Amino acid sequence: MPQLLRSNLTESKEEVGNSSIVSDLALVGPEGRVGFRGLFENKFLLGISLFSTLGGFLCGYGLGVLSNVLTIESFGATFPEIYMNPKLQGWLVSTFVLGKSTGPVCDKVGRKIGIICGAVIFLIGSSLQAGATSPAYLFAGRTVAGLAIGSLTHVVPMYLAEISSAKIRGSLISLQQLAITFGVNWIAYGTSRIGGTRCAPGIPYTGVLPNGMLAFNPYTDAPGGCTGQTQASWRVPFAFQILPALCLAIGMLFMPYSPRWLVEQGREEEALETLSRLRRKPTENCSVRTEFLEIMTEARFGREVMKAAYPNAGPARRTINKYLVLMSSRPKSKRIFVGFLIMSSQQNMALIALLPMIFHQLGLDPNTTSVIATGVSGIVNMLATLPAIALVDSVGRRPVFISGAAGCLICLTIASTIITVYGKDWPAHVVAARIVIVFAFLYDVIYSYSWAPMGWVVTSEIFPLHLRSIGMSIITSTMWSMIFMAGIFSLMTMGSSVSGIAYYVFVALSLGALLSAIFFIPETKGLTLEETDPVFRDNATDSQREHKEGIRQELGLPNRALLNENSG
Repeated sequence: MPQLLRSNLTESKEEVGNSSIVSDLALVGPEGRVGFRGLFENKFLLGISLFSTLGGFLCGYGLGVLSNVLTIESFGATFPEIYMNPKLQGWLVSTFVLGKSTGPVCDKVGRKIGIICGAVIFLIGSSLQAGATSPAYLFAGRTVAGLAIGSLTHVVPMYLAEISSAKIRGSLISLQQLAITFGVNWIAYGTSRIGGTRCAPGIPYTGVLPNGMLAFNPYTDAPGGCTGQTQASWRVPFAFQILPALCLAIGMLFMPYSPRWLVEQGREEEALETLSRLRRKPTENCSVRTEFLEIMTEARFGREVMKAAYPNAGPARRTINKYLVLMSSRPKSKRIFVGFLIMSSQQNMALIALLPMIFHQLGLDPNTTSVIATGVSGIVNMLATLPAIALVDSVGRRPVFISGAAGCLICLTIASTIITVYGKDWPAHVVAARIVIVFAFLYDVIYSYSWAPMGWVVTSEIFPLHLRSIGMSIITSTMWSMIFMAGIFSLMTMGSSVSGIAYYVFVALSLGALLSAIFFIPETKGLTLEETDPVFRDNATDSQREHKEGIRQELGLPNRALLNENSG
């Protein structure tokens, strides 16, 4: 099929002339509406994307469900050593975020199979958690599920990027963050009422919290075991994870492969047919034909460059060489640097981890703190993600990044100043406390429409095809490392009184994110994945440009310089 395309282009060029074929191909850029409205023009592609983001839902649900389970008395009666030890709880949470993504494996088996494998591994981890009879099984289940999430958060955004068209790519990838926040808000509060809210209703509490309130002590307050609340109150939330994971694993069997991965594997005819299905246009359509040949150019150029640089490398060595190229080549290492800045800023600015501590300092009781921090804040976070889907492809990535960082910086500066001035006596300054809460939620809104979704968007589209999976794996691992450190920080400061001055650390992080957005993060709006090289000044030497142009012309695509002249 590719040979047929090339021959058709050549015959057309001979019959009509160079200007006609250039005019033809110059008009086949990304078609359709931009952003949110454009999502509904291709419902087939939207459906695939929404289904694929079940991987994001699993991530959000897995992150959120444990915070609810750890407060259930029946869980405490089964695992008293975890229930009574905040540090052990912190490590149980942290095991989930220690998973690393698997770039080389994803390159080998593909994005589609990578998602299926991640879902199956998550199934195993969820089953271990739901059926745990000892802390060892519980830790093992969280660790296995974490490995799956590390893989899914790497491969799902990449899959979405590679099946999308340029005009709606940002909106489609932003659905990943929406799925994550939706998953967090599916924490099963209702299941904690199975059998009641008390493990042993007739026995008074003997545990004492730091603020003097009585609390459940599993060692003394349930001598005959739980007579009220049942183990289903915490096993059901864990077991619920199995359902979406099973749906994802089975459903992805019927989803298309990434056409870019197929081209990379030499399955060109299948890639063209898949691209035609995704664009809902015949293979003879000029826009489909041109997009396919652009992908072919990128794949062939990447293979030839790597082979020229490492002519005798075997399979294992080729994988290692990809890491070396990403680190040693300045334009490509710049992509790693930009990805690191984005993901580290994204996680460092996630104030949701600090909300319980802020509300605790404001004098709110523990129950109110839990509801506001995990419930109301989560809903706000989810709803605030929606504007990103509408904005990212219309106004661009950089304006969203910059406005988000600036807004977060202002909100956090104001809140930190108020905490510093009035934090020693909140009862005497009720209005100030309410202002802090308002700015904390405003911060969450701004962060949720900007850095939270944009991190997935830009990092999934800045790497060339032959290095995309490896690059994404490095960036995703960075993200999970940041989440791990944020969890340890929250654990260390749990229950402590942190002054407003300490919050200026996060003010500095927001300032760093703003400077990063202004000076380092490029604009990729409207570009195809094959057009990001000039943004990073990659392949900038004369020989590299000539090499790539030679491949383009050999495949039947016109010279870019000639296209630019015609478009001008």
